[in-house]
Amino acid sequence: MKYSGIGGQAVMEGVMMKNGTQYAVAVRKPDGEIIVQKKEYRGILAGRAVRKLPFLRGVVNFLDSMVLGMRTLAYSASFYEERQDEAIDEQKKKKRETVEMGVLTAVSLGAAIVLFMLLPYFITGLFKRWTDSQLLLTVLEGALRLGIFFAYIVLISRLEDIRREFMYHGAEHKCINCIEHGMELTVNNVRKCSRLHKRCGTSFLFFVVCISIVFFMLIRTDSALMRVVARILLVPVIAGCAYEFLRLAGKSENALVHLLSRPGLALQKLTTREPDDAMIEVGIASVEAVFDWKAYLKDDGKS
Repeated sequence: MKYSGIGGQAVMEGVMMKNGTQYAVAVRKPDGEIIVQKKEYRGILAGRAVRKLPFLRGVVNFLDSMVLGMRTLAYSASFYEERQDEAIDEQKKKKRETVEMGVLTAVSLGAAIVLFMLLPYFITGLFKRWTDSQLLLTVLEGALRLGIFFAYIVLISRLEDIRREFMYHGAEHKCINCIEHGMELTVNNVRKCSRLHKRCGTSFLFFVVCISIVFFMLIRTDSALMRVVARILLVPVIAGCAYEFLRLAGKSENALVHLLSRPGLALQKLTTREPDDAMIEVGIASVEAVFDWKAYLKDDGKS
């Protein structure tokens, strides 16, 4: 399998694919037409050396993925919202959307920290009456964090819109797997491919949970406040470590790396669903807008 370098995410009735600084969003409109928008996103701290430094680049890429993810989700949702005021000045509208996107990204990040980092810690505190073992409490905290993550996925997967988004998520993975396994990007070929992929965000979140257990074991302080502060401050560090392992997993065929990737791949069975052919067509349209898969396969054949 040859590394392609492309990645993406599911959006509302569509797929976003990113290759370098170029990204494309393909959406199936209510009338059945596939519309593709291609743009450039250089990301935060564009051109800065920090984007290439191990571990620090993971933090930057994590923030970039959140910003771009919110932006492309908003774009895809716009085709399914009622246009109440078509006369709004376009420039004012863009400024408003930028502010809203910034606020939404900040709120989403804050909510994730509270739900997956702080809530398990406070719940674990209830068990201190039965044990004072910091090791046991830290492991319990990690198990609770993973349990909350699992429960969250199960609950949202019951929503119709989310179920369809998970199907598009599957289409995204299957398209990438198709070309990375040297197959032409056709509906029939994509359909044969796995909907699981090592570089998925689901696997990233799983690694975040596991790595957090190790890091939080190292916190040695009697102050409850400092333990909370440390959990917040360590989020970027943990994200950076998780990113580096995900990056390695996406390129490596090492047996140990593959073994460590298996739990994350198993979790993807919850966040992906088998897409129908119409969804695969959308995924293919998104890939082809930013990636020359024919040249990629030709070069792969020569290597």
